[in-house]
Amino acid sequence: MAEFEYKLVIVVRADLKLKPGKTAVQVAHASVNCALAARKYNKKWFRAWHDEGQKKVVVRCDSLKALHELQDMARQAKLPHSLISDAGLTEVPPGTVTCLGIGPAPEKDVDAITGELQLV
Repeated sequence: MAEFEYKLVIVVRADLKLKPGKTAVQVAHASVNCALAARKYNKKWFRAWHDEGQKKVVVRCDSLKALHELQDMARQAKLPHSLISDAGLTEVPPGTVTCLGIGPAPEKDVDAITGELQLV
């Protein structure tokens, strides 16, 4: 099994009860946004994460408040992150915050924020 030093975690709001396809799209938005942010602001982390296989993990939190708390922690830790708001074309109203991507960054730094959250 491969060892990873870097990862990207996407935290999805469980309280929205999104359908699997909708969740997948929101996670994809967060993944792309975070990868682009890391490539722009921390090329070393982006390159290392990309070259070792682009580890991604999807976890859940219980509320918008919890998501904002995680965002604040990522900001304070100076980790790449992206809060995703939906366009509102299908399941939720426009502007609904659905998920938060954190990373790619060193696994230990991301785990310090998301390590206690349950997998989706």
